[in-house]
Amino acid sequence: MMGTILPKHTVMTRKTLCSKIQEAAKTMKNTIIKTLSTVNYVATTTDCWSARQRSYLGVTCHWIHDSTLERHSAALACRPLKGSHTFDVLAAALEEIHSEYQIRDKVTRTTTDSGSNFLKAFRIYGEDEEVTNEEEEMDITNDEASEDECESEVEIQDVSAVLNDNTGLEYQLPRHQKCACHLLNLMSTVDAAATAATNDTYKRLSRSAFPKCSALWNKTSRSTMAFEIVERECKLQFLQPTQTRWSSLFLAVERVVCIQKEQGEAAIQNVCTALKIKMFNPAEFGFLAGYTAVMKPVAMAINILQGETSVHMGFLLPTLYQLQEKLIRLELSCKVCRALVDALLNGIQKRFGGAMEDPELIAAAILLPLILLRFRTFWTTKECILKAGLDFIRNHLDTDSDDGSTNSSRYDEGDFFASMKSGKPQAGELERYLSCPSSEGMDLLHTFPHIKKLSLKLNTGLPASAASKRLFNHAGLMFTAKRSQLHSKNLEA
Repeated sequence: MMGTILPKHTVMTRKTLCSKIQEAAKTMKNTIIKTLSTVNYVATTTDCWSARQRSYLGVTCHWIHDSTLERHSAALACRPLKGSHTFDVLAAALEEIHSEYQIRDKVTRTTTDSGSNFLKAFRIYGEDEEVTNEEEEMDITNDEASEDECESEVEIQDVSAVLNDNTGLEYQLPRHQKCACHLLNLMSTVDAAATAATNDTYKRLSRSAFPKCSALWNKTSRSTMAFEIVERECKLQFLQPTQTRWSSLFLAVERVVCIQKEQGEAAIQNVCTALKIKMFNPAEFGFLAGYTAVMKPVAMAINILQGETSVHMGFLLPTLYQLQEKLIRLELSCKVCRALVDALLNGIQKRFGGAMEDPELIAAAILLPLILLRFRTFWTTKECILKAGLDFIRNHLDTDSDDGSTNSSRYDEGDFFASMKSGKPQAGELERYLSCPSSEGMDLLHTFPHIKKLSLKLNTGLPASAASKRLFNHAGLMFTAKRSQLHSKNLEA
């Protein structure tokens, strides 16, 4: 056909096409490496994906441009994983990718889901948390005790046991960040299901309403006749929940409640009659309406945190604290699903309790102008939380300033008291930043250089791993059934 239409042109062979793709991918990789060499702080997200009896590790990279303060991202890898996805296999692959792009010492955080293999990999090979004063005192005591021991005593060790022991020194991974959207999804599914098993009223209504919804969703998605009936009666189609999409159950139930409010209960009852499905009673409609009212703040929080271009790590705690306040207000007004509200509140404490008191995450929120200008420091009423974040900022402003001076150590050799003479010009910078009435957005950071440096370091990370899941969505469009023989190297390129 091509020879008839364009006789002067020849069709590119498969080998030529693959070579051109590899050359383009190599050029793009060099461009990414060159760009990342000019960035001080980067963050990565990673996840595993299985398709066509193959497994892949996807890694994306994110950074904030120092001049424009805009967030940029790039896909680093979609590598095949051989064998079991154990923690050491994931750690080796992830460190290899970080070293390949020369960002091993620049990654502030890596965001993953809460899979046990990822958790163990970062627990063993990840960056250690800051040592507390009690731990330092314990180490000093142990060192003094060891010095008192006789030096002539020799302890015999089994060499094979030492070599086979995972000491955490084989690989070096950055700090780990659990995906907030994955935790919220677990909170709205696993914790909600646990509530159904303990509360009789909630269990009875949920076990009668949700099976009817499932039957409605299944029949309307598999039959063209059912599709036409729903279109005629409801004017809107029902949504089908999926396991891989966050908040899909809420959106599907919300569509049922929306049709019931706009078209009336008779529209859904007519569909149930035509499709021979058990009809909903008023109590079940009331339960579904209460369920959507309770789950809506959770869905909104997931929608905010899974952003990629306009979301920073500083959004995490304000979103969680606002979600907590909204659920507390619903607890007073919601009667049917009050047990669900209690389960969600307990789930927030269970899954985010430590993170909500993390000084670094609190400081990230305070140092984000988008949060500062909208809420100032009023996203929480707990003074101890804000104090912990402000203390973290003051301590690390001094540390970062001392680390950034290249000639400080050489200068101190000549004058031991040089640091006392020079003073701390960044000491009052935090107070000026907090009291600044400007509405410049992220550009406000240019006015405060020390605040800017620390803010970029803390806010480069992402609170969710949605970016790596989007990478797999793009990969799924190429790695179809008819392309199951596509080589993994060509797929990644």
